[in-house]
Amino acid sequence: MNTEVNFASLGLAEPLLRAISDAGYTTPTPIQAQAIPLVLAGGDLLAAAQTGTGKTAGFTLPVLHRLLQDNRTPKAGRPRCLILTPTRELAAQVEESVKTYGKHLPLTSMVMFGGVGINPQISALRKRVDILVATPGRLLDHVGQRTLDLSGVEILILDEADRMLDMGFIRDIKKILALLPKQRQNLLFSATFSDEIRALADGLLHNPGCVEVARRNTASELVTQSVHLVPQKQKRELLAHLIKQKQWFQVLVFTRTKHGANKLAEYLTKQDIASAAIHGNKSQAARTRALEQFKSGKLPVLVATDIAARGLDIDQLPQVVNFELPNVPEDYVHRIGRTGRAGSSGGAISLVDKEEIKLLAAIERLIKRKIDRATAEGFVPSANPQHDDERREPRPGRNAPRREGGQGRPGPRSEPRTGKPANGRPAARSGPRPDATRADGGRSGQPRSGGDRAQAGARPPRPAGSNAPRRSDAPRAALFSAKSGGDR
Repeated sequence: MNTEVNFASLGLAEPLLRAISDAGYTTPTPIQAQAIPLVLAGGDLLAAAQTGTGKTAGFTLPVLHRLLQDNRTPKAGRPRCLILTPTRELAAQVEESVKTYGKHLPLTSMVMFGGVGINPQISALRKRVDILVATPGRLLDHVGQRTLDLSGVEILILDEADRMLDMGFIRDIKKILALLPKQRQNLLFSATFSDEIRALADGLLHNPGCVEVARRNTASELVTQSVHLVPQKQKRELLAHLIKQKQWFQVLVFTRTKHGANKLAEYLTKQDIASAAIHGNKSQAARTRALEQFKSGKLPVLVATDIAARGLDIDQLPQVVNFELPNVPEDYVHRIGRTGRAGSSGGAISLVDKEEIKLLAAIERLIKRKIDRATAEGFVPSANPQHDDERREPRPGRNAPRREGGQGRPGPRSEPRTGKPANGRPAARSGPRPDATRADGGRSGQPRSGGDRAQAGARPPRPAGSNAPRRSDAPRAALFSAKSGGDR
């Protein structure tokens, strides 16, 4: 990038330059320097960059500029720009960015997601809203209640589009696209350019500009990665040992399940390591509180599932730990991308049981490098690290127990999954309840997919190294095959 490039040279309006200066920024990141002029030109855009590279400002700044240049007054509940995100936390952070950069402008914004009351959102929609940031489920709830009018959307942004596909939001996105004006500007931002993202872009975007700052599916070079080979039952002790020995003051820990996140946070707290868990079963207030404490440094350890942690923007986060490896190799890249952001260095440690070796091999194939093996100096596990009254974490290839906090029946099943029980009635059907709550808090007949899926009837994790398709891997391109002309 040309070292002479600055925000003023990109053609942004003076009030935006003032807000950028107030925020302490002087030089655009590569994704911003390339994306902002393309968005200002009014064309569609397909952009990919590693997390922590400034994607959010890469679209909020030019969108604010464009709306300011044509400063029409929208009708109540009829936004001019719609930004869709996969998770509540990311939606809140994007809207916070809109407010930060738009504070000197006469434009308004609001955020909507599930997990909180809908009535305050309905009240906000009775006023002018220029920019709406939303998760798909709650957005469709408002459409169903006729409290939201999408006929005035001039700019559509899909943020973290790859994760929305992974989480099974493709049908919701299709419904939303059908409600939008055909003539609009479309911006698709993604952490990676997977084949599925390119298929989505082919059906949604019209002659788009293309920006790709990082190589495909690469982990940040600023993140030091290592692996500790350790039995599952010793992982908790090893993690506590590492936190104390290395004096980590801020560490984000990833688990595969909600139950595992709860149990790990409880264990660390008992070891005098203040910890909290965030996942889909936690109330939005609890998630927000834990995240704020973690960001401020009051809470040294945050234990999270993949979906809850997606999009977390924490400045200079020094350490990420994979307590368990993800089933999907690309999720490893997203996880460790929470650290090593915006030019800061960071560390990512993975605790790997022998049954996770195949998952580790798949990750190393994806990032095209072997991750260094490490040993924990001075670590001596106890003779009986796993208490009998604790449930073991489900591992790849093993059936997961019914998870805590779900909507299904308590306790073990009293009858087999197939066949007829003694009372002669058909056995209860397995799978998600029709009214299962999605990750973003909306309700729909479409089951949620991904690592943090709805509890009731949740399927066990896929076997390690399995090539079996996930539920959300249905042919996505087909859903958009006819959209090239009709949705613009």
